[in-house]
Amino acid sequence: MIFIKTTEQDSKYNHLEKMSVADLLTNINNEDKTVPLAVEKALPQIEALTKQIVNKLQNGGRLFYLGAGTSGRLGVVDASECPPTFGVPHELVVGIIAGGDIAIRKSVENAEDSKNQGWLDLQDHKITDKDVVVGIAASGTTPYVIAALEKCNENNIITGCISCNKNSPLSNTAKFAIDVIVGPEFVTGSSRMKAGTAQKLVLNMLSTATMIQLGKIKGNKMVDMQLSNNKLVERGQKMLAKELNIDQVKAASLLQKFGNVRTAIKNYTK
Repeated sequence: MIFIKTTEQDSKYNHLEKMSVADLLTNINNEDKTVPLAVEKALPQIEALTKQIVNKLQNGGRLFYLGAGTSGRLGVVDASECPPTFGVPHELVVGIIAGGDIAIRKSVENAEDSKNQGWLDLQDHKITDKDVVVGIAASGTTPYVIAALEKCNENNIITGCISCNKNSPLSNTAKFAIDVIVGPEFVTGSSRMKAGTAQKLVLNMLSTATMIQLGKIKGNKMVDMQLSNNKLVERGQKMLAKELNIDQVKAASLLQKFGNVRTAIKNYTK
């Protein structure tokens, strides 16, 4: 199969430095509008990987995101938001970025080129065939990610990926590949733009659909969320008031007593 990096092809726009701010923003926005449509075309692939993740997590496994640069940061963001949003342990969804946590804020030179470190980073978490590893790389060519997924395949660990180039080496390595073909970026090669947006949308889908399937949402509410600030406490009180048809004072008392929306609903007696 022929592999073409569409994410590296020339932008459809030129002489960007001569555009007004209004034109720059309009053109960026026009390009961004195409991303959800590209994601829509990948829905069958997203569904297939989501089902694998749900199955593994229902049976005691974990979800790992593995990436470098922007892709790695997006995985870390999605993983870090699962505990406060869905009340799950921090160890259930883990984001790993090439170069370690320092690379979340600062680029770590050559970290993505290592063919050994990705697998070593996964081994630090005592990965097993109960788990799922999703490699994230806009280009689909990142050695850190590809080599790690190859080792996962050798060890019967379910592998998935999110890439923005068709027939990439990463997509051909992962057992459950997701290809979101967004085309050339507004700024040539700047895959933090459309490709990054596409990856974020897919990550939202994977984690949210999985958590709903695991029973972490009631109706459409985050009843297992961590009450870590005043805003979330107030949201929890409103949930209880509506769900149980009680006033805010009673809802606040219940929430303070049980410390969790789901537990308060379960233990409420008139």
